[in-house]
Amino acid sequence: MERTRSLELAEIADSTSSLPERAQGMLQRLRGLVPFDAAWLAVADPMGSSYSTLASTDLDDSTLQYLSGPKMARDIEVTHTDRGRPPLSPSDLPYPAVELPTWAECFIPAGFHEALGVALFDTGQRHVGHLALLSGSKEPPPLVVRHRLHRVTPVLARGSDPLRSLAVAARVVKGATAGAVLCWDRITRPLPGLDDDPLCADGSPVVDIALSCIDDGRVFASFLWPRGGRHAPDGHVRVTVLGSTEEPSARVLGTIVLSPVTELRGLTPRELEVLGFLIDGCSNQQIARALFVAPRTVAAHVEHILGKLGAPTRTLAAVRAEREGLYVPPSPSLCGR
Repeated sequence: MERTRSLELAEIADSTSSLPERAQGMLQRLRGLVPFDAAWLAVADPMGSSYSTLASTDLDDSTLQYLSGPKMARDIEVTHTDRGRPPLSPSDLPYPAVELPTWAECFIPAGFHEALGVALFDTGQRHVGHLALLSGSKEPPPLVVRHRLHRVTPVLARGSDPLRSLAVAARVVKGATAGAVLCWDRITRPLPGLDDDPLCADGSPVVDIALSCIDDGRVFASFLWPRGGRHAPDGHVRVTVLGSTEEPSARVLGTIVLSPVTELRGLTPRELEVLGFLIDGCSNQQIARALFVAPRTVAAHVEHILGKLGAPTRTLAAVRAEREGLYVPPSPSLCGR
């Protein structure tokens, strides 16, 4: 029976349901393995020591608000239940649990006297979240219950990971070489499974453009970026922006994924730069001012672009280029915008 319930728990954790649905489903299945009177499953803030509720059972709103506050985060840190260790009970502490604000002000008044708390980590030891199983009994949790929870902790972490769906989506990008997660504070964090890259670092214009795409409500965007400067001395790289479809509690906006460029239609770096302005609807005069060249030079570039894209008009060229992912975004300050 235990094996069957563990498999059911793993199926929920690995499902394609939304993060809150997975979290709530896991708690329901977990109850058949590890008895508890109430439960709190939370995701860890990727930038610090705070937690946001993902799912819960038999806890009222005021309790949930308390658990998502600074006192709970502090008590988790003080008791070291934010580290990779077996589930911890208040009976394991070298002092009475009532000395902790969370117990004195929240759990005991709510009728809870025992609990098991455990930190959730992914396979790369990235802190995913926290689980607290609460009991009205004053008896410490049996050893067999602790062992069961310890065995399924990796499954719970996998199902609660807000970056999992983004990491899976990133693998769909052919040849993905690097990436980063865009967090709610508009700071980037590592994307599990992919390398770091300076283009994905805070302050990069690529990050600014990606955030603008997400701010516009786009769940997918793709563009090219010149490496080594505007004339692409090191070639171009493809940038794919994937917006997160998870709940705001995950505190994740989306991800940036970098991959090689396979086809440029024979367009030169300068022609790609001009093409970016065309896609943005700029006139030849605006492009000439932005690039500090003569309008006739821009006209020559446009003629070459039309020929290489097989388009009779600049409008059709822009449509085809954007459809094929040949857009190199100009600086927002250019083109009179």
